[in-house]
Amino acid sequence: MNRIESFIYGIVRRNPAIKNAVRNLYQSLFDLLPRKKEYFRYGFEFKEGYYFGFHDLQELSADGLKLLVHKLPFDLRMPVAGETEQVGYLDFSQDGHLGDFHELDSTSAWNFHKGCRLQWLDDNNVIFNTAVDGRLLSKIIDVTSGESRIINSPIDSVSHDSAWATSFSYERLEKCMSGYGYPYKDDSYLDQDVPCDTGLFLVDLKGDTKKLVVSLSELAEDAPEEFRQGYMHYVTHTEFSPDDRYISFLHRWRLRTGTDLKRWTRIMVYDRTDGRLTELPSQISGSHYVWNSRNQLLASCIIDGRSCHVLFDMNNIDSYRIIAPSVLNSDGHQSFISDNLFITDTYPDKYRMAKLFRVNVNDGNTELIASVHSPKTFQSSPRKGHIACDLHPRVSQDGRYVFFDSCRTGKRGVYVMKLF
Repeated sequence: MNRIESFIYGIVRRNPAIKNAVRNLYQSLFDLLPRKKEYFRYGFEFKEGYYFGFHDLQELSADGLKLLVHKLPFDLRMPVAGETEQVGYLDFSQDGHLGDFHELDSTSAWNFHKGCRLQWLDDNNVIFNTAVDGRLLSKIIDVTSGESRIINSPIDSVSHDSAWATSFSYERLEKCMSGYGYPYKDDSYLDQDVPCDTGLFLVDLKGDTKKLVVSLSELAEDAPEEFRQGYMHYVTHTEFSPDDRYISFLHRWRLRTGTDLKRWTRIMVYDRTDGRLTELPSQISGSHYVWNSRNQLLASCIIDGRSCHVLFDMNNIDSYRIIAPSVLNSDGHQSFISDNLFITDTYPDKYRMAKLFRVNVNDGNTELIASVHSPKTFQSSPRKGHIACDLHPRVSQDGRYVFFDSCRTGKRGVYVMKLF
């Protein structure tokens, strides 16, 4: 963003309805100009009719031969309760070729941004959310034998030792942040602003049990006093640190009544060793983040009124660093290549071009590796719902490939770019 755009964004950022209206008007003016040419630093391949979703999961199998995907039944509208999509994998070769699709199952709990939280549980098993008779749960499938078993809770993220998963109320999330939850009822306590019986859960995947580790009432006690009544609090965007010691999550809240969609955010970290809860000094902001192996967390935040990417360190959370502020001055979805390198995207700019940057944490050096067109038809709206197709870059375990979703051809698809 330039300085004027950054200034205006700082004014409207907390109100999604106003922010989207300003963005739509601004982009519509530039639609009158010739379309910008796309740019790709490296060669790429893609398959239409598929997507993966959020940037915080790894879709490539440990052997590098299977790429998890959701197969689209339709596009340009949100799913309703009972509508299904297929889940499975594409054959993947070491030259970056996307092969045939292999269906594993179908799911009726999904959306375009976080999918059904399809992810590898271990080298041969995947886990994902679904609904049976209107009840949310998750399913584990062996990709070789096809054998499956049910976990009686939906999940969000899985620990690296594959023993645990996080969970929260997806009904409450859908109520507070439409397009990220699922259209099914659960123990959401929607009649309460800050219930004590829901919040962040930890699911024992072997024993198929779950435990509430941080309640919404506990979180609200530490939030600014003016937000404790009349605001619906909720949990979303959970992730385990690489050593599984920490669980990070977003604690968010919005007004209970009225049409004001404004929301506030705290980035929280739960320490599994001693139960300690830590709030990162993100100045009541935060949207997307990822961990590296040093127990550092890279997050999109608003610091001193400016949008930026911030590196927090759990060894000294008050000594944070803002990375490449002159370039990374808008929201994005990050994925680490190594502890010192990451890739992040941007939302479509005034020309409807979304960008991918490779960034060095140490010196702040940024390299543009792609500039991708995002058609207006994929712009979210009150009528269409949250159908936008963000790039959501995801880097393979060995750092050789970056995967992303795109609608540049007019159809949603999965893309792979070979970095080296």
